[in-house]
Formats: sequence, structure tokens, C-alpha cells
Amino acid sequence: MIVPLALLSAAWTAHLAGVGPGSASAGGGTGTLPDGTSLPAEAVEAPASVSRSGVVAPGISGSSRAVVSSATPSDIPAAALVAYQRAEAVIASADEGCHLTWQLIAAIGRVESDHGRFGGNVLDDDGLARPGIYGVPLDGTRRTQEITDTDAGRYDLDSTYDRAVGPMQFIPSTWAVVGVDGDSDGKRDPQDIDDAALASAVYLCSGDEDLSGEAGQRAAVHRYNHSNDYVDLVLSIMTAYLDGDYLSVPDTTTTAAGVLLPEATLPADGAGRGRTDGGRTGRDGGDRDRGRTRDTDDRRDRGDRDTPPTAPPMPPSAPPAKDPTPPTEVPGDPPTTAPSDPPRVMPTDPPTLTVPSVGPVLTYAEAQARCTASGIPVTDVPALTACIDRLLDP
Repeated sequence: MIVPLALLSAAWTAHLAGVGPGSASAGGGTGTLPDGTSLPAEAVEAPASVSRSGVVAPGISGSSRAVVSSATPSDIPAAALVAYQRAEAVIASADEGCHLTWQLIAAIGRVESDHGRFGGNVLDDDGLARPGIYGVPLDGTRRTQEITDTDAGRYDLDSTYDRAVGPMQFIPSTWAVVGVDGDSDGKRDPQDIDDAALASAVYLCSGDEDLSGEAGQRAAVHRYNHSNDYVDLVLSIMTAYLDGDYLSVPDTTTTAAGVLLPEATLPADGAGRGRTDGGRTGRDGGDRDRGRTRDTDDRRDRGDRDTPPTAPPMPPSAPPAKDPTPPTEVPGDPPTTAPSDPPRVMPTDPPTLTVPSVGPVLTYAEAQARCTASGIPVTDVPALTACIDRLLDP
């Protein structure tokens, strides 16, 4: 049974003073996030999102079985993949006893907004959902619960009723409890996949559940959304992600500390869906290769045309007279006449010039992936920023 959300939200927003200084992680760890936020002292019971009657979540279209069967990490936009993995790394440092995986966070992101793509949205290079993800007004109609405004329209642009917002579909009152700055840009924005993913991790790890097992996962996800159908779907998608690969579609790529990804590689034909850049495709890669081939062929053609012709044959000497005068002396061996300019022998295949290869232009996400893969933790923002700047502007 779902408790009226307006009462839960107000009660827990007032009760969870543990989000401020003084809160600590019961399972070990720093208990503090990079932006200075402390983890909640108690489990957040107010749901992060709510399901409409008969609808599991807005990010799901079609049958749940089809969604699970098609779930693969290769369909996760790179900006979202980075955010999920960063959230896992950060929460693991702050709460060692939670054991939250990025695949569980990603499963929630898939169910809630199709990883930020619900309603025609896309994630930009900074991870912001554009133009913005806003749920329906929670006004009690259309099979919704009634939740009157709690944020004066600050996050959901609705000063009458609350709406779920952002890629992880947080209700504004719950966002006020767990909202964090996940990418150290100085803002806590539920439309930012970096902030929203880490806020989801904070929410799921706020209790004392061990999320390495199914029992803990079910309890935490049920707090997130009080629907058993929702829990079943999220855990099924999580399992599919755990069994899948680590590729992502291009959209902005990378990895977080402690998560292994394959080295970012360019497709052989210079095009393709992406790399973990999840990365950018090499738009000019194929042209560069073809350009070098044409240039080499042109040089070969010019070499063939520039080979000087052999010396023309000498004209025959004048015919002898009918009655030649016999020589008075026996001639010796006739002198050989060497040509003044002997022909030069040109090689048929001149040596091919070595053209230095030019790597693909890195995106911010690709540069970040390489830096974190080199061992720089995502929590060390200054070092990570300096590394990214060096890669983007060598």
C-alpha cells in the first residue's frame, strides 16, 4: 500500500537533518561526498518517483519483456554511462557497506527516462537533458497521486502541483533531501544526469541494506518507487546489463574509477555507432586513409610519366660511293663513342612518403575516460580537469 506522498515527503524532508554535517555512513567509508554533502543518517522512505496506476514508468513503452530482452549497455548514451559509473565509484568511497553497482543505477535510468531520452530529450555534452524532462502534474487525475507543490516551481516549473523531474524522475520534495552536485560544477540540477545518478546512489544507499544481494536490492528499489512491478522490471534490466558488454552509443564517453572499460578504439572504416566514448566516431578517419591512397597512386603515376625516354638511335652514315678509293692505310679499331648524357634509370615505384597519422578529435567525455582509466580518481576534480585540458588542447 502506498502512503499518501504529500505526508511522507513533508515528514521526511523535515526529519532527515542527517543530510547535513554530522551524518555518517554506518557501513564504513568517508560518509561524505565530494561536494561536501554528508550521507543521510537514516533510510529515505519517501519515494524518489511514483508510478501511475497501470503504468510502470514513463521511460517504458511496449511490453516489459521486450524492454528486458533488448536491454544492453551498448544502448546507453555515453554521458549517462559515465554518470552511472561515477556514481558507483563515489558512493563506494562514501559508503563501503552499500555495494551498489552502476548497472542498478542504469536500470533505474532506463525505466525512468530511457537514459535521458524520454519525450525527445537528448543529453548534451554536459550531461543535461535537453530541453528538459518533466512528468505529468501529480494532481490526482489521469491515474496519478495528488501531490501539491513543494518547490514553488523551482525544479518542475509548476507552482501548483509537483512533477517528477530529470532523467531519474525525482519528485522535488525528495530531490530536496538527496540532491547533490555530482560533477562539481557548483549546481545541483535534477536535469543533469551526473547529479541525478549520484542522487539515486545516495537514495539507494541511505538504508542499511547490502545491495550486493537480491534482498537488499529489492528493499532499496522498493523505497525508490513503491511498486512491485517496478522493482521486478528494474532488477531484470540490471541483470541484463550485468550480462552485457560495455559499449555505448555516441552522444557525448567514459568511465569512472574502479570500473574497467575497453580502450577507446576507432572503428576500422572510420565510422560506426561509437566507442567507449563511449566515444566519438572518427568522421574524417576514412577520408584520411583514402586521401593517402590517392596521393600515393598519384605519385606513382607521376613517377611513371617522368621517366626520361631512352636516347634516339643514331642516323645511318652516308652510303659509300660506287667506286671507293682504296685506303692507303689499314684502319685500326674504330673508336667507340660514349653518349654525352646517358639516360637515367628511374625506379618504377618511388618510395612512399610516411604521412603521420592524425588521431580522432577527442570529446570532453572521451578525454575524461582516458584520464580516469590512467588512474586519476573522479573525486580528484582538479587533477582530472588538468588531465582533460591537456588531452583536449595538447
